[in-house]
Amino acid sequence: MVETRTAADSSRIVRPADADAAIARIREAGRSVVTFVGFSGAGYEDAAAVERVIAKLLDDLSPTTVLICAGATPEGIGAAYPLAKKRGFTTIGIVSALAEKEGATFSQDVDTVFVIADDTWGGVNSDGKLSQTSSAMVGAADEMIAVGGGEIARDEIAAAVATGKKVRYIAADMNHDAAIRKAKEMRQPAPGDFRGAVHTYFERK
Repeated sequence: MVETRTAADSSRIVRPADADAAIARIREAGRSVVTFVGFSGAGYEDAAAVERVIAKLLDDLSPTTVLICAGATPEGIGAAYPLAKKRGFTTIGIVSALAEKEGATFSQDVDTVFVIADDTWGGVNSDGKLSQTSSAMVGAADEMIAVGGGEIARDEIAAAVATGKKVRYIAADMNHDAAIRKAKEMRQPAPGDFRGAVHTYFERK
């Protein structure tokens, strides 16, 4: 969906110089950051069940001491945003500059969107290092919670584990029809397992 930007959108968008600058700005709030990762455009097979899981997780956190972060868009794991706002949390989003270039919609329940200068959507670059967007996601987080998740989420969770951050994982299927359709468009076999790359990562640990 292409979004028409408004003055309100502009006022909540921050464009830091790099991942380190984004992390420093987020840390100024003096709160712990709990970051949700998972499926975005791929969606979830049982979105209602995912929302119930997220709601329960949020109910165990305090809005006075915790910031809630995800990827800034409303799709998939972006369901965390309205649930968090309903409970009084301050919310932030971290997203690649590609999102703006491609006219992505930012959730209206994100208080501040950090747009990271990055020519990838995230994950590990060809040099084996995290992209700027994923570096900001992992670096800003005190805890990362994966609800399902694909390759980018996997790379971020793996980096969080490697640096000793608290990590939780809840299995969830991506939307089956969307996954089959995408595989067909890319002339690839239909997935045999819809739980995604994060599940495979934990299964192999």
